[in-house]
Amino acid sequence: HVSEWTSMRQQSTGLSVCKWSCVFLSSRAQIERRMEMVRVVSHNTHKRMVTCLQGHIGTDAEKRHKKLPLTALSQAMVDGGSQLGEESLIGKMMEVCGEAENRLASELLQHEVQIEKDVLDPLNQLAEVRRRYLAIPYILNMNRKQLARLVLDYDSARARWLQATKSIISGTNTQALTAKADLLKEEVDEAMNKMELCKDQLAADMYSFFSKEGDYARYYVMLLEAQADYHRKSLTVLESVLPTIQAQQDSWTEKPAFGTGLEEHLKRSSREIALPLEACVMMLLETGMKEEGLFRIAAGASKLKKLKAALDCSTSQLEEFYSDPHAVAGALKSYLRELPEPLMSFQLYDEWIQASNVSEPDKRLQALWVVCDQLPKNNKANLRYLVKFLSKLAQDSEVNKMTPSNIAIVLGPNMLWAKTEGTLAEMAAATSVHVVTIIEPIIQHADWFFPEDVEFNVSGMFAMPTPPSNHSMEYDCSTIERKRPGSMVGPENDNPRKDRGGTHQLSIGYYIYFSTFLMLNTWFLFTTWLA
Repeated sequence: HVSEWTSMRQQSTGLSVCKWSCVFLSSRAQIERRMEMVRVVSHNTHKRMVTCLQGHIGTDAEKRHKKLPLTALSQAMVDGGSQLGEESLIGKMMEVCGEAENRLASELLQHEVQIEKDVLDPLNQLAEVRRRYLAIPYILNMNRKQLARLVLDYDSARARWLQATKSIISGTNTQALTAKADLLKEEVDEAMNKMELCKDQLAADMYSFFSKEGDYARYYVMLLEAQADYHRKSLTVLESVLPTIQAQQDSWTEKPAFGTGLEEHLKRSSREIALPLEACVMMLLETGMKEEGLFRIAAGASKLKKLKAALDCSTSQLEEFYSDPHAVAGALKSYLRELPEPLMSFQLYDEWIQASNVSEPDKRLQALWVVCDQLPKNNKANLRYLVKFLSKLAQDSEVNKMTPSNIAIVLGPNMLWAKTEGTLAEMAAATSVHVVTIIEPIIQHADWFFPEDVEFNVSGMFAMPTPPSNHSMEYDCSTIERKRPGSMVGPENDNPRKDRGGTHQLSIGYYIYFSTFLMLNTWFLFTTWLA
């Protein structure tokens, strides 16, 4: 009976444990592989996320804030602004930007602290071996090691029990051996119960982890939500600062004149005549009126660049440039050419061209005057200033070789051009023929178009050259129906100015010859304009 009982117990126990273990191990292997992948990706994500942080993890908020690159940038800007002072626009901008960068650093600090608390720590708990219960390594390693130890205890107790049951069969003291076998059987049952409890605990931990996978996935949603909130707050900081910076920029009067619209430059500088125009005219009146080829001969590039930069700084300390009138003339040409809209206006371009196409000379002059009178106030004032100077320059044409015609050829394309331009050749041809026929008669009859005297030193910033004799002529300017230049009478007409000799009655034949000459020299004229 003892032998039969022992054999039945051995078979039933061994089969049940083996069957349960096989099923459990198969399911456990799948879950373990899944959990191991989660552990690996959580660890890699945590490591990469830490490298994205600019602050030092674990330090207190104040030290962490000081170590942020944005804080260092903010301090550098504030210090730089203080050194430059309030009189510098860059200094003002640096101070405002420095304060903004400091606020951005504070927002970044709060963002990183939140990320560390809500995302990094939970991810680290999933992948950290030293964490209990939630950690995947703890579930996979610690519980598995404990189970393996309990399995060994069970196998050892079972082996001793089997040996005792064999001794009962072959032994003589059956009662003592049976008692020993019963004690060993109790040890086997206890070991098996512990093993079963550990298996159940391991399975429970695994299934509990996957039942909460949605909660763990929430960490990544929280990451994006925190980033979105941080960027919204940063945008709010920037939007609150930008109007202040833009207002300071707009209110700053020291803005380059070259490339700036005439209206904007005059308003910003509170001037009537553009600074580059007045400065260049005053310098040329002093030293350039007798210079041959003025506006035609190109200046040195470095000297021209330096003069333009000096004029952009609104300085009146220009003594070194008086000795180079060609650089001064080049700067004047550059200013006119770099205006966003020509001095003689895009809006009136077609009207200018139509007026220049009038065949009868006197009616052509009347048509040009009508268009000139339609110019905006500031454009007309600056055109008047320039034309009066060019007329004065033409008085010395016997010396400087700059007749009204030559002046119109080299300077006219910088005073008027079409808004929509074609190829270089087309643009050169158009400006060479039409614009010259517009500019030349205006220079020739400057005192007829603009009877009022001009004070060239408008701002009083420059030293006045020796005042010239007054060659201005008295015209009736109260109505558009003006006297024709060729029919005016009076003592002034007995001694006409040098630039008017024989030009009051311009013949059609002269214009035909002149247009042909211009067309043949189109490319030369255009390259001169670019220079």
